[in-house]
Amino acid sequence: MSRLSKRAQGLKPSSTVAMNAKALELRRQGVDVIALTAGEPDFDTPQHVKDAACRALAEGKTKYTPPAGIPELREALARKFKRENGLDYSPDQITVGAGGKGVLYNLFQAILNPGDEVIILAPFWVSYSAQVELAEGVPVIVRSSAENGFIPRLEDVAAAVSPRTRAMIVNSPSNPTGAVYPPELLRQLAELAAEHGFFLVSDEIYEHLIYEGEHFSPAQVAPDWVITVNGVAKTYAMTGWRIGYAAGPQEIIAAMTKIQGQSVTHPTTFAQWATITALESPESLEFIESSRAAFRRRRDFFTKGLNEIGLKTNLPHGAFYVMPDVSAIDADELKAAEVMLEEARVVVVPGTDFVAPGHVRMSYATSDENLEKALERLAKLLG
Repeated sequence: MSRLSKRAQGLKPSSTVAMNAKALELRRQGVDVIALTAGEPDFDTPQHVKDAACRALAEGKTKYTPPAGIPELREALARKFKRENGLDYSPDQITVGAGGKGVLYNLFQAILNPGDEVIILAPFWVSYSAQVELAEGVPVIVRSSAENGFIPRLEDVAAAVSPRTRAMIVNSPSNPTGAVYPPELLRQLAELAAEHGFFLVSDEIYEHLIYEGEHFSPAQVAPDWVITVNGVAKTYAMTGWRIGYAAGPQEIIAAMTKIQGQSVTHPTTFAQWATITALESPESLEFIESSRAAFRRRRDFFTKGLNEIGLKTNLPHGAFYVMPDVSAIDADELKAAEVMLEEARVVVVPGTDFVAPGHVRMSYATSDENLEKALERLAKLLG
């Protein structure tokens, strides 16, 4: 008999984390590799946010907090939702967790029973299906195509709804494709959720990284059925601070908070205080604008370069990823990624776990120099 639970035995490691770890290990060994794997800004956390954390430490703000987060932060988040998303939430409708991933984990534990189905729009972030399965739910995958800009068709989503549907996950802008869903589609998806009585989980972690189009929060349409999930990792280059948050119906938020209280208790105290500064400082607006401009420039340069060397790539409208077709290297995306690593020393994430066959995910959240080198190496590989 195995000493591990069936849950642990069946859980696959995150392919994005695994590939990034592989790149770091190769670098540690002295191998000159270019890693296009990490889903994190290469910019440092803004100084004014770091200064706020230092002040919190100096003031002794290092003790336990309520499981949902400090009241001051939840009040600041309520103001943020009103100011930026047109959403009216009271602080008791908001919970703060250990990163967006931690918040999502608490959410699925709170709403799913064994056998409940969760519609996931592919290509999708690899942790969605894993977290659903950890909560004994059943992922139901709805695919979209590169030809359609990786935007799902409403009729395909509607066809996936069943009496066991408990939730649907929407991520716009999208990891891994960079697709930005049109507001009308998001409205229709929210209406579909309300009509059939299931939750729409709206992951809006990349909301400030949109280059064409506009951000729309579907909670505006069906607030009783939408749980909005977000965090400070991507917007403020605070990936390691582990602060995420969610807002929605009070009973769901209370259940999520109760689960967190029995696991990690609460997110890091001084990081919560620093997050208030990130959310409300005028300096943060300057940082958002400058980082978005840098990502847009990199996107334009890198997407153009990939297409020129024969790796067909859609122009992503948000986030900081591209998903090129790698059939010019190998029809099998796993083999293509291996060739890119072994022969070009460029590390990417195969599209397999994203449910994107024939594609790989590349992150352009790295320096201009690295992007230039990556294109040079791939051009040489492709002849």
